Amino acid sequence: MAAPFVDTARITVKSGNGGSGAVSFHREKYIAAGGPDGGDGGRGGDVVLEINDHMSTLMDFRYKRKYTADSGMDGQGKRCSGKDGADLVIRVPRGTVVRDAESGEIICDMSQCERFVLARGGNGGWGNKHFATPTRQVPRFAKAGLPGQTRDVVLELKLLADVGLVGFPNVGKSTLLSVVSKAQPKIANYHFTTLFPNLGVVYVDEGVSFVLADIPGIIEGASQGAGLGHDFLRHIDRCRLLIHVVDVSGCEGRDPVEDFKAIHEELKQYSPDLAGRPMLVAGNKADIAQDRTGLEALKAHAERLGLPFYEISAAAQQGTRALMYAAAQALEHLPPITVYEPTYVQRPPEVDLSEPMTITHEDDLWIVEGAALQRLMSNVNFGDYESRNWFDKMLRQSGLFDRLEEMGIKDGDTVSLYNLEFEYQR
Repeated sequence: MAAPFVDTARITVKSGNGGSGAVSFHREKYIAAGGPDGGDGGRGGDVVLEINDHMSTLMDFRYKRKYTADSGMDGQGKRCSGKDGADLVIRVPRGTVVRDAESGEIICDMSQCERFVLARGGNGGWGNKHFATPTRQVPRFAKAGLPGQTRDVVLELKLLADVGLVGFPNVGKSTLLSVVSKAQPKIANYHFTTLFPNLGVVYVDEGVSFVLADIPGIIEGASQGAGLGHDFLRHIDRCRLLIHVVDVSGCEGRDPVEDFKAIHEELKQYSPDLAGRPMLVAGNKADIAQDRTGLEALKAHAERLGLPFYEISAAAQQGTRALMYAAAQALEHLPPITVYEPTYVQRPPEVDLSEPMTITHEDDLWIVEGAALQRLMSNVNFGDYESRNWFDKMLRQSGLFDRLEEMGIKDGDTVSLYNLEFEYQR
């Protein structure tokens, strides 16, 4: 039995915590006052996304929803740094769009070959070797590592196909795919035979080919969630060209023009951009049409809209080759498959800085520690000027600088916040 097709999944990822620095002093025979030699903690592992072209669904994420990278090891004596935590590589199908679970904004589009770091590991803490000065020769303290990032994301698979087949159920889309490519979709004479998208490669001529997608049948109301079409409309988002397949045989008593209008309206409701995508109209099952009134009406309607019309019979393989040639020629003048640009902007974390912070005074060094400070620093990009300004603002609002001044800090004293040090200036 084939595995079910899964095209969306929500997961939680957590990068590794940084290891703590070590408090250690050099001990060796005949060497007096060897000094501090505590090593730094290792960096936590990243959570990395990687494309796997052998995957076609998000089935692997159906049962496992939490992914955690390894934490860094603690530092040791003799200036030995802790081992960095191993990165956790999560493999996804090509075409997976990663969104922030809360805002729905796009974080990345896994359509290229590059890896993407979804959550960065925490930096390791400094060992006491960093805190030795001429006046502080025996530092008996080290720094803890920073925690890793935790992110809730939604994975959404959008197929990478050049051409998408759209239309009502049972109009012959799967049959058309099977006769123009080597794909073998399920074919039967009842509605909703196709329950998940199928892909096939169409070879038109030497060096000329494209990927064709058979999308499950769309019904009226699909853009609001009715039927199966709503779940799979996302798979034609990337298609550069659409082939609208319409049953013109009249076997089910349907009006081809009304069917065309209904499907076009669903595409428009889902995405106006999608409704405006270049389109070919294929009147299928023409060989068994007892009355050509519907076929001629659909042809006239397509021509009024400026859409090329092709009379075909997928089952009898009539007109299908001309349709595929027309699709290949249209693709030559269309832009490449859409790659979605990131829209996610990381917002300042909501951290409760009312939690107490511990301040330790060692000569001219002021060491500040606390769980809230750890969480705050793990979400700040210190390489960005605006982020540093926001961090400074948050520290001032927390009352930390007021406390330091009450305790007697002086201009030029060093303030140590985990893996960050700066000179205090009023």
